[in-house]
Amino acid sequence: MAHHHDALYRLLTTNSQWALDVEDAEPDFFSKCAEGQSPSVLWIGCADSRVPESVITGARPGDIFVHRNIANQFHLDDASAQAVLTYAVDHLGVEHVVIVGHSECGGAAACFQASLAPTFDASTGPVVTVPSSTPDAAINVWLAPLTKLASTLKLSSTPKAEALPVVVEENVKQQVANLAQSETIQNAWATKSLKGKDVWIHGWVYDIASGRLRDLNVTQGPKPAAR
Repeated sequence: MAHHHDALYRLLTTNSQWALDVEDAEPDFFSKCAEGQSPSVLWIGCADSRVPESVITGARPGDIFVHRNIANQFHLDDASAQAVLTYAVDHLGVEHVVIVGHSECGGAAACFQASLAPTFDASTGPVVTVPSSTPDAAINVWLAPLTKLASTLKLSSTPKAEALPVVVEENVKQQVANLAQSETIQNAWATKSLKGKDVWIHGWVYDIASGRLRDLNVTQGPKPAAR
């Protein structure tokens, strides 16, 4: 393989070694995986390469259903996220949906900076990183709700090093709130999911510098009246 494909070659090589190691340790692991999945957790996280959910939790294939995007957003009008949530809850029977943000989040940092711009107007949306006429305009559209959220946190006089963790946490809390408004979650809370299980939603933050996950204690679940 050409030199400029070395990174891909390494991935294929380490994959082969991993598969051999797993087969040696647990000969029927892959055949069982091929029979189907029944994860108990849906992880909605950031696409950041430093936050691989299965690696940082020591999880195995089959443990976690996953949706990742820039700045771990759950937009109520996002068909992709809604499809993942619906499939996870109504077809796989997951019991826990976890929104996971992380420290040093580039998306959250960009939104914080954009919210400080003198020209920022929350009613019209932000220019997060680039002029909207460029192909990168999709980033601006995607992060507009987070920039608007950042603008409400009154952090204009707060140093970035102190402000960014606040934006990250408040973002997670907002996405948990968005999840709670989704039709899939509302239906699950009203009638239990199609698998007959209660569904709980949680908010966590991963600290890249320490490798530790932290629960923000914003868990929401079925109300007593819905049981």
